[in-house]
Amino acid sequence: MQQNLDTLNQEILDYLKEKGFLAFFGFTRGHAHSTVAWDVAHHPDFRPFLEIASQLGVRMIVYNAHVFERSMVEEAIDSIPDAELSREEHRSVERRLRELRNYDGFICAIELSFEFEGRMFVFDLRTDWYEEFLEILDELDAAEASSDEDEEQPPMGEFFSKN
Repeated sequence: MQQNLDTLNQEILDYLKEKGFLAFFGFTRGHAHSTVAWDVAHHPDFRPFLEIASQLGVRMIVYNAHVFERSMVEEAIDSIPDAELSREEHRSVERRLRELRNYDGFICAIELSFEFEGRMFVFDLRTDWYEEFLEILDELDAAEASSDEDEEQPPMGEFFSKN
């Protein structure tokens, strides 16, 4: 996977224009049951996805190129103390996050989508390093959730009403 999707970004924009699509710069906000994801792992080329849209008579494509920002890393680093991690895990996660600062300003994900007969069809391509970042966020969320569950709850007998 490419480290930066800038070149592909321009290639897609040129292709959309060449094929007569209208690019709506926005975000896809579909429900899981009505969203169909393109298999980018086995078919990473955007052209077949857009060819299907064209054959279905779709003219407008929702387009989003997500730019990675250093502030995303800083927010993740700030959340580390809230997670229940060992000292070694804490250092490892922080080191991995600090390395990702190098991608500040890079396009990390490109999403193309279109609506057809009540379903949202989505092409979502991400760099490997952005996938790693998302995995780290999931790890932190899971560690934070487990620490929330471990907080001791007072016995029910301590709650009473004066009514």
